[in-house]
Amino acid sequence: MNKRLQALLKRHAAAVDKMREVRAAAGENLLSEEQTATFNAAKAEATQLADAIAQEREAIELERTAAAAPAGTALDIGDASVSVGADRRTLDATHGFRSLGEFVSAAYRRQLHGVEDQRLAIGAAATTYGSEGSLADGGFLVPPQFSSEVWKHSLEEEAFLPMTDMQSIAGNSMSYPKDETTPWGTDGVRAYWEAEAAQATQTKPKGEVNTLRMHKLMALIPVTDELQADAPALGGYIAGKAAESIRWKTNLALFEGTGVGQPEGVFTAAARVDVAKEGSQTADTVNANNVAKMYARQLHPSRAVWLIQPQVMPQIMTMTIGDQPIWTPPNQGFQNAPMGFLLGRPIYSTEVCKALGDVGDIGFIDWRSVRSITKAGGIETATSMHVYFDQGMNAYRFTFRVDAKPAAKAAVASKNGGAGGSRSPFVFLADRA
Repeated sequence: MNKRLQALLKRHAAAVDKMREVRAAAGENLLSEEQTATFNAAKAEATQLADAIAQEREAIELERTAAAAPAGTALDIGDASVSVGADRRTLDATHGFRSLGEFVSAAYRRQLHGVEDQRLAIGAAATTYGSEGSLADGGFLVPPQFSSEVWKHSLEEEAFLPMTDMQSIAGNSMSYPKDETTPWGTDGVRAYWEAEAAQATQTKPKGEVNTLRMHKLMALIPVTDELQADAPALGGYIAGKAAESIRWKTNLALFEGTGVGQPEGVFTAAARVDVAKEGSQTADTVNANNVAKMYARQLHPSRAVWLIQPQVMPQIMTMTIGDQPIWTPPNQGFQNAPMGFLLGRPIYSTEVCKALGDVGDIGFIDWRSVRSITKAGGIETATSMHVYFDQGMNAYRFTFRVDAKPAAKAAVASKNGGAGGSRSPFVFLADRA
């Protein structure tokens, strides 16, 4: 490693360690004036050093590239070419590779057989190599176009995350204010009719702050040497399997996550309400009265969607109120309704729901009442052959950082009460065992 870069990295690590020491010394208390000054000084130094490290890595990479070809000439990279010294932000997002499989094969040949491929260096800072490449020394970050393709696949039509109030952020946490008072409540901001010249009734906001912190979801996929030789199959296999796993795990956490080491789901939300079964209702059934009452208990029915266990769907498809069907079959012209509509709202048939007859087999959910954050840039993708070297395999790692939490912490009491009970963005049908 370049001596100057090594020195800068060492100084940067020391500055970060100083920041950690100050925070650890304060414990649960706020930083003292002296501690704040020490922390800010270390933070400023770490920021300056981070900029210097980036500049040094830029210089190293440009020197390395310039040594390989005369300045201003083009590098032959198959179907793509770039000028040496060009701004890397303008480069092809695939780095000259025709597919994810072709990139993986080039990385594999480079690591196992030492076969150089200039495309592996194009558009990549020094962090692409060595231990910072993830998994093991000698890893490679996947070109952004292929990483974005996995991100796109993981958010296709049956993904819940895009339906939430989702924010993409650069950091690892986000705090947001919330106010759960209602216009008909007894606290918070309220309006009063006042007599002429009478003193106005004062009110004040009642709110609190919620904080979301990123959790890490990782897919680690080993691929055999035999599959490496078949680039098209390799690209489809890796991207498809990673997307499938990421989507399923994220959906499951958004539905029933505990909030410990993973997002908090709507099924475990404190604001959840359960609609009681009918008095003489047969076990393992869902009827029209159930769904009508669930609709009435939803706080935002005009934007909620139905989550339904596939085993429940046969009952939904034949459901009527009077002689009128309340299920509308899917139609090619409908948008975002893969299983049609129930009482005019889209249906998503999904295995995250509970077994037929159990609470959670059908839910009426307003996903916009769930706050979520994801890491800017989507999924980080890396590859290395060192983890499974002795088994003749290459390892691919997809890392997705996300957190989510229901915005409401309690159901909302109706203004006029009544047998219907409170309302919530998260409505389920009670057990019918």
